[in-house]
Amino acid sequence: MMRTRPLKVALLGCGVVGSEVARIMTTHADDLAARIGAPVELAGVAVRRPDKVREGVAPELVTTDATALAAREDIDVVVEVIGGVEPARTLITTAFEHGASVVSANKALLAQDGATLHATAQKYGQDLYYEAAVAGAIPLIRPLRESLAGDKINRVMGIVNGTTNFILDKMDTSGAGYSEALDEATALGYAEADPTADVEGFDAAAKAAILAGIAFHTRVRLDDVHREGMTEVTAADFASAKRMGCTIKLLAICERAADGDSVTARVHPAMIPLSHPLASVREAYNAVFVEAEAAGRLMFYGPGAGGSPTASAVLGDLVAVCRNKLNGANGPGESAYAQLPVSPMGEVVTRYHISLDVADKPGVLAQVATVFAEHGVSIDTVRQHGRQDGGGEASLVVVTHRAPDAALSGTVEALRKLDTVRGVASIMRVEGE
Repeated sequence: MMRTRPLKVALLGCGVVGSEVARIMTTHADDLAARIGAPVELAGVAVRRPDKVREGVAPELVTTDATALAAREDIDVVVEVIGGVEPARTLITTAFEHGASVVSANKALLAQDGATLHATAQKYGQDLYYEAAVAGAIPLIRPLRESLAGDKINRVMGIVNGTTNFILDKMDTSGAGYSEALDEATALGYAEADPTADVEGFDAAAKAAILAGIAFHTRVRLDDVHREGMTEVTAADFASAKRMGCTIKLLAICERAADGDSVTARVHPAMIPLSHPLASVREAYNAVFVEAEAAGRLMFYGPGAGGSPTASAVLGDLVAVCRNKLNGANGPGESAYAQLPVSPMGEVVTRYHISLDVADKPGVLAQVATVFAEHGVSIDTVRQHGRQDGGGEASLVVVTHRAPDAALSGTVEALRKLDTVRGVASIMRVEGE
């Protein structure tokens, strides 16, 4: 029998995502009630601009006092979609202290202080759900911490930022430069007026920290994630990638070391073979590739951002949390029992694609090969061709075998010191093999 007394929900933030959450709660109220076992009622909406008209939100529900709303004793669930670290952290803590569970889409806060939030939720016997914090509508957090809870995950690699994937896809398919592709992304609404968080990898790094923590049962903070942006990727890089049968993606990579004693988390542009499933992810879509010991290789694909997709993930969490409330139970909390150390980037074993401008004369290749040998880096392939405009210079492209990143970085620095090397045109890691 369905309970008649509604579960009350407070919504903190009513922007693109929040307004969609409110709309779906209203238009799908009967379906949500049937799935939960009780009606859900939007009991208050905290905003910064109360005079703005919000379709589907009754004016009497709107307040600018987010703290008072989060502290109301009659609230069962607080949905936080305001973003940022503060005041979101204080508001979420207030909600826990006053008996409410929390559904959040706040990747930045969870990557920075997820452990504290989980501890507070546990202290007060509440749930903390955050499917919407990573990859929008794609079900990913719940499969990792529930469906694969009995398996051992070795690697999570994916495209978790739609803006950067749109830009790189346009550069690949149309031959556009970075600035031109960014302008198109901005015009279409995929890129913010200030795209720094996306193109410099901050957004993806926060998501990588969350994914690594769940996958490896280890606390991984944002500061633990190696981060490189994609603003230096050029049309020439894509031309080189195509010659190798590859494309370029900004990847978030979380992996367990071969010996199982440590983990790494990193975000950077990388060449991946066209045969890899991630290579075919186009436009602003996201996709995450998971490698588990028993389940094997799994791929999760779909829209990674936007009001409706993100709201879908929020509502999925809301249903789960409300069910827990009705049953007097809690869903899974933080699992950090493994406590594996997070290794620095220098210890990560990778491959490099290095493009050098060199003097076009005999002996150059031998000098370059000697530098690689001195740093213990094995060369996979070499391609050299003279410049069409002459000038006594040539292009030399070296693809390495896998080696510690520190050894590869040291090799590049030594190459820069050779008199015959005029410059390092580009350096990019090769992944997905």
